[in-house]
Amino acid sequence: MILAGDVGGTKTLLGLFEADPVRPRPIVARSFGTLDYETLEAMIAAFLSGASVDASTIGVTCIGAAGPVIDNAAELTAVPWRVDGARISRATGAARVVVINDLQAMAQAVPALQESELHVLQRGSPVPGGNMAVIAAGTGLGEALIHHVDGRYVPAASEGGHADFAARTEREIAVVRDLTKRYGRADVEHVVSGRGLINVHRVTHAGGCAAAVDLEDPHAAAAITAAAFDRRCPGCVEALDLFVEAYGAQAGNLALRSVATGGVFIGGGIAPKILPALTSGAFMRAFRAKPPLENLLASMPVHVILNDNAGLLGAAVFAASLR
Repeated sequence: MILAGDVGGTKTLLGLFEADPVRPRPIVARSFGTLDYETLEAMIAAFLSGASVDASTIGVTCIGAAGPVIDNAAELTAVPWRVDGARISRATGAARVVVINDLQAMAQAVPALQESELHVLQRGSPVPGGNMAVIAAGTGLGEALIHHVDGRYVPAASEGGHADFAARTEREIAVVRDLTKRYGRADVEHVVSGRGLINVHRVTHAGGCAAAVDLEDPHAAAAITAAAFDRRCPGCVEALDLFVEAYGAQAGNLALRSVATGGVFIGGGIAPKILPALTSGAFMRAFRAKPPLENLLASMPVHVILNDNAGLLGAAVFAASLR
């Protein structure tokens, strides 16, 4: 049996799986608020107790964590948590615990996803054995590359979400100026993430918000999106448009860096919720608008991942490969 985890800045998924080399079969899964417990070890203990499972019966544990992984441990970038494989093993009695980056985990799931779990933004012309890439906006922004090496796909973690944000328009330059004043620099996650949409909202609402969105509310990003879809506030419409274009441009940057002729996959919690905005054309126009390589980018398949548990599944896939 496999224990898998997907630890994010807002929520954490834990699941038990039966091992399978292609797609492990889920037994039970549960979602937690990440900060509902003081430590991941306590959360895992509660999960296993609720599932009536003894940790000693678990063959491999794999945890995807939203932060850079060094020596089988990660400091989460959005919350004050440390995910440490050795500490989890000592606390739970699990025999083998492996910590990987959360986007590396999501990338592990990509080859196992079914057609029904994907929404096509651009069909393209996939190259057999071509590299792939994953980008996922949620609480933060994650990126991963999937290299094709010696006949198999090898996901590689990245912290590209914290790279500098590259403004392309006068409006985006205004966003960069505001972010630089607030944070000292503008990184991509400051724009392309849930809190990024809130940052953009501040710039597009010099005259106030017609939808009266409270930016201090935990659900402010969802409120901005709802106001934009309902067209209740021109500033919210502009904020979502700017967000979508910036997201598409960054996805195109990642596609070029990885030469993702096998496909680009848009994961995370935001994409499925704003699918109408992603399919309007603005996302893909920004994705492709990179002369002289527009034709290369137009040939790359682009899909939105609809499976909310893709990161959890990917952690299980990686664990199964270790058995």
